Amino acid sequence: MHMPKTILITGGTNGIGRGLVNYFLEKGWNVAAADIQHQSDIKESNHYLFIQTDVRKQKQIAHFIEEAEKKFGQIDVLVNNAGVSRFTPLEDMTEEEWNDVLQTNLSSVFFGSQEVAKKMKGHGGAIINIASTRASMSEPNSEAYAATKGGIVALTHALAASLADDKITVNAISPGWIETGDYSQLRDIDHEQHLSKRVGKPVDIAKAVEYLADKENNFVNGINLTVDGGMTRKMIYEH
Repeated sequence: MHMPKTILITGGTNGIGRGLVNYFLEKGWNVAAADIQHQSDIKESNHYLFIQTDVRKQKQIAHFIEEAEKKFGQIDVLVNNAGVSRFTPLEDMTEEEWNDVLQTNLSSVFFGSQEVAKKMKGHGGAIINIASTRASMSEPNSEAYAATKGGIVALTHALAASLADDKITVNAISPGWIETGDYSQLRDIDHEQHLSKRVGKPVDIAKAVEYLADKENNFVNGINLTVDGGMTRKMIYEH
């Protein structure tokens, strides 16, 4: 009998993370989701586990991974998706706010990868980190967010090198504009500014995760896959 794959997703209660949870449940995978917020609308089942987790805390990440392994057995994929975007004017950013964004967005990726690698060592697996196109382009007051997303891209290839002998691939995905609210409220100009002529949806990221999670695609390793409708490759002149 073919056993379903097991995928762990941090930041799983809303936004892209919620889209990933729904996508892989529909595909028949075992899904474990972690989030700091309570989650109640998806019922726990043989295929779904939710653990309330503060990803800023290494012990809580370790607990999440431990519980997922207890329930499902072999862990195949970890998606480090949890993150916050707080845009604060440069002169107003406090040390506490800076550290909070770094711990939530970047330290969580390191500790999640460190913990899951221990579980994947015998059989291999895939770690997929959600970065952002803001790793390579910016608007004002986004220093903390940009620093963490750039850090994720660099951390990704460092982890890929460290985990190569364990047959664990490590890749990043950099989403562009992914609309997680009411897609029907978007304007024509929103869609037209993309080379693909549409704003992205969570399913666009889910399909990229599915590709990078496939062991047959293990020749793709240490990369940052940009999924942004061509936005970062579009020449823009302001007139």
